[in-house]
Amino acid sequence: MTDNYPAASGKITVTTDSALPDGLSKEGAALREERCAVAIMAKASLAGAVKTRLVPPLTYVEAAELNTCFLADVAANIIIAAKQLPIQGFAAYHPLGSEPFFDELLPDGFELLPPREPTVGRSLFHAARDLLTRGYRSVCLVNADSPTLPTDILVEAVRQLRDSGDRIVIGPAADGGYYLIGLKNFHPRLFEEIDWSTERVFRQTLARADEIGVSVAVLPEWYDVDDAPTLATLAREIRLCQNAAGPYRNGYRAPCTAAFLKKVAAGNGGIERLFECADLSLAQTLGSQNYSNEK
Repeated sequence: MTDNYPAASGKITVTTDSALPDGLSKEGAALREERCAVAIMAKASLAGAVKTRLVPPLTYVEAAELNTCFLADVAANIIIAAKQLPIQGFAAYHPLGSEPFFDELLPDGFELLPPREPTVGRSLFHAARDLLTRGYRSVCLVNADSPTLPTDILVEAVRQLRDSGDRIVIGPAADGGYYLIGLKNFHPRLFEEIDWSTERVFRQTLARADEIGVSVAVLPEWYDVDDAPTLATLAREIRLCQNAAGPYRNGYRAPCTAAFLKKVAAGNGGIERLFECADLSLAQTLGSQNYSNEK
């Protein structure tokens, strides 16, 4: 039987200077010392600015709506994990000025961590440093592209970070990146000399950890949804197509995402448009690889 840990009440935006935000008491500081800050690396849903690699098969408006569903489901998943271990949910959001969007979307108890720099690596760097500076026992940075990530994996990541000794926890993504990185202490080297948004990210991060002599706990592989083939994988996982078996099982049910994709499946072109674009994208990728090999 697991304990239920209360989430912090109210939603505030955490400042990024050294002073504590208004309303955070000594009691709050003590709570932070016991909690893992689990932060979604989140972008506001602006049509044409998010999930653009999903166009087609989606429209830009649909892609933005799906981004909102992903954020809602990832946040809800974190809330479920927080019933098992002491977790404080955050959104490390972008861009500045999108606070009303996140205030309306995120569950009560989530906090907002404002952006410093827009690039992937620097966003991760600043989020890890800022949250650890706040006094949290540990921090996990989670992507917003894996809405069905099993809750058990989130819980295991936090559990690993509660054990004695310095370590990082990392969840490899199927595309060669990672869907989660957890730290107990800030190690800037983990975010340096990384070829972000490539298939080398996970491998290079392991190399950086080896350089600085910090141990690594590797979580089970999961997948990001950031192009037509992985969108089709998601559709298979939530069983929109009964005849299309997928490789991923026992994921979080992601109700908002599932409802959105069912709506898409019922609309113009149906579910076929997701799989047709996925097949075309895969064929183009394989063709490009074969061409490179022949050269």
